[in-house]
Amino acid sequence: MENRIYNFNAGPAVLPISVLEEIRDSFLNYDGSGMSVTEISHRSKWFDNIINDAIERIERLLKLDEQFHVLFIQGGASMQFCMIPMNFLKKGTVADYVNTGTWSTKAIKEAIILDKKVNITASSEDKKFSYIPRNIQFNKDSVYAHITSNNTIKGTQWTSFPDTGDVPLIADMSSDIMSRPLDMSKFGMIYAGAQKNIGPAGVCMVIIRDDMLELVQDDLPSMLNYTTYSSKNSMYNTPPCFAVYTIQLVMKWLEKDIGGLKNMEAINRKKAELLYTVIDSGSFYKATAETDSRSLMNVTFRLPNEDMEKLFIQEALENGMAGLKGHRSVGGCRASIYNAATIEAVEALADFMKTFEKKKG
Repeated sequence: MENRIYNFNAGPAVLPISVLEEIRDSFLNYDGSGMSVTEISHRSKWFDNIINDAIERIERLLKLDEQFHVLFIQGGASMQFCMIPMNFLKKGTVADYVNTGTWSTKAIKEAIILDKKVNITASSEDKKFSYIPRNIQFNKDSVYAHITSNNTIKGTQWTSFPDTGDVPLIADMSSDIMSRPLDMSKFGMIYAGAQKNIGPAGVCMVIIRDDMLELVQDDLPSMLNYTTYSSKNSMYNTPPCFAVYTIQLVMKWLEKDIGGLKNMEAINRKKAELLYTVIDSGSFYKATAETDSRSLMNVTFRLPNEDMEKLFIQEALENGMAGLKGHRSVGGCRASIYNAATIEAVEALADFMKTFEKKKG
């Protein structure tokens, strides 16, 4: 497609071209309605088909059984940071949190603001969040244990999930949802802001188990109560219709074009290997995450100095590669290679990195 560049933004992030084309082709007249998909009523047959098809595809991709509910909630993952303790933690109860960086830290902060009891059961702050903690001992009396599955800023990811025993595991999967198969029997709840790996900004996908819904507190505002969404198929009020529509199309792409999450994981591993191989080939580039904790979604690295990093980002953009600046809180460089980032895009970046090193190294 003309004028498209390789997009490595961390979020909002790249979407599959075929999804963008389908949106474009149906935008003014969705499914013969004579209206844009942004104009149809959320009470119409058209939107009923959209949201139900999205949910069915999510259920198939993740092999969800009937005890799980797929919800679409506004406010992004950041809203979940407060909703989770509000819904599940009664006075006198406690939750375990593993702190692996910025988003975990924010989730912990929101629980504390609500005067909820939080136990930081493990943290990687001692090494600037460059690794995922191992051999964690969770509190058996905790209502839930919370982790962030992938850390966009520090470039770390859980390669396998911890054993929490009978304590329900809740995971913020905003940046790696649908990037690999999941054993959902491990989780009481997962949630993901759409704008990194499954859609545009504006909606958070929540997948919650029946027994977690039974823990929900009664005295909550309607829009901050999970049962409001589960009882009304996420349509208690007007949902973010366009964002849900795009998620539906991305799920269709994952099923039909990619062939499921096992294939998606293989592609993601290949893309990450291309970049980490360049980074590890010498001393010019330096990965910021420890080897056994490296993310397949966000490849974070440094160059010899900040001036060189600025030049790298500038020249990459001149060569049609955008979004390679690291998060403002840490600097450096970051390539976000989510599901929709193509092998072609990552190969182009790897080649550019090699050329840049030869010229400047």
